[in-house]
Amino acid sequence: RVSFMNNQKPQKPTLSGQRFKTRKRDEKERFDPTQFQDCIIQGLTETGTDLEAVAKFLDASGAKLDYRRYAETLFDILVAGGMLAPGGTLADDMTRTNVCVFAAQEDLETMQAFAQVFNKLIRRYKYLEKGFEDEVKKLLLFLKGFTESERNKLAMLTGILLANGTLNASILNSLYNENLVKEGVSAAFAVKLFKSWINEKDINAVAVSLRKVNMDNRLMELFPANKQSVEHFSKYFTEAGLKELSEYVRNQQSIGARKELQKELQEQMSRGDPFKDIILYVKEEMKKNNISEQTVVAIIWSSVMSTVEWNKKEELVAEQAIKHLKQYSPLLAAFTTQGQSELTLLLKIQEYCYDNIHFMKAFQKIVVLFYKAEVLSEEPILKWYKDAHLAKGKSVFLEQMKKFVEWLKNAEEGNQQLGSYVD
Repeated sequence: RVSFMNNQKPQKPTLSGQRFKTRKRDEKERFDPTQFQDCIIQGLTETGTDLEAVAKFLDASGAKLDYRRYAETLFDILVAGGMLAPGGTLADDMTRTNVCVFAAQEDLETMQAFAQVFNKLIRRYKYLEKGFEDEVKKLLLFLKGFTESERNKLAMLTGILLANGTLNASILNSLYNENLVKEGVSAAFAVKLFKSWINEKDINAVAVSLRKVNMDNRLMELFPANKQSVEHFSKYFTEAGLKELSEYVRNQQSIGARKELQKELQEQMSRGDPFKDIILYVKEEMKKNNISEQTVVAIIWSSVMSTVEWNKKEELVAEQAIKHLKQYSPLLAAFTTQGQSELTLLLKIQEYCYDNIHFMKAFQKIVVLFYKAEVLSEEPILKWYKDAHLAKGKSVFLEQMKKFVEWLKNAEEGNQQLGSYVD
């Protein structure tokens, strides 16, 4: 046993400085981007423009070549035909291939075929996902270094890859580069990109992808600050044949304005600002952001109901609600000048009373109060009762309203009968 242990001692591995240096030098020689590029370009040249063969060649080469280390070189070649120098130019002394995106035909069908090559490659070698995303971000920053045709092809390809989920919409951040925006490159590129993206999916799918990465409210940044208006965006993209994108941005802007309006309204109410000041502010916002009266009355109702800590006891909450809403009825009356606005308010009241269980028995009392305060009128109430109500709790609410509706229908008998509904 002793001799066995003694025999083992000299065999312990030792590291000598010289051996370590040699290993490092060998590594440098073995991993050479130029050599890697030559291997890929040679293989692509042999496959020719048959993209099925290209995909098979790339699949097989991943087992022999170091894709992980040279992802950038690989993607440079597949897009531009060779390694790109900073700024997006191909170095003159580098070997290159015509089997690449930039040398292909400028049409959607060809770009769809190239998208399949990238899909297959990244599905096969999942670790390339991050490298490919970084590559596209870099290519977008290099746009000025490419020809218009090259930019168009890259835009179509990017749109397709965004549509099928190979790329994440966060790559669009690169388009907000100041120089690209200033020279109109970003907006022109976005036109081609969104056209191919919407062609593959639809505007709703595009909206979901943008929302996931908080890009849904940033599209106007494709233009310089002095042109960042809904009107300019809408005109530019509608003329380019992207009306659905223009409408989407207009709608997003409107949502933002409505949220801002609600926030400001709640602050004004909590400060106790005079109603005439609040009404003036709301009317200015309506005009400025093209917000309809129906939208505004829904926002006011929501704001009015959120300013109070409601009693948890059903028998007390109705009394509390009537007192509170009586106070705010002049504000609501200012924005129910149309029958459709009154109907919107009725539906909001119904929804609120259904969603807040303690208010279930208060619905009729609120409607009668608003009728007396001239917030609601006869016709919209009758329309609501007949066929415009929501399904939510309709049997309960219709039953509550039955006698009042009968009274409205026979209103010529005299207004004195209203007392029994209000008191």
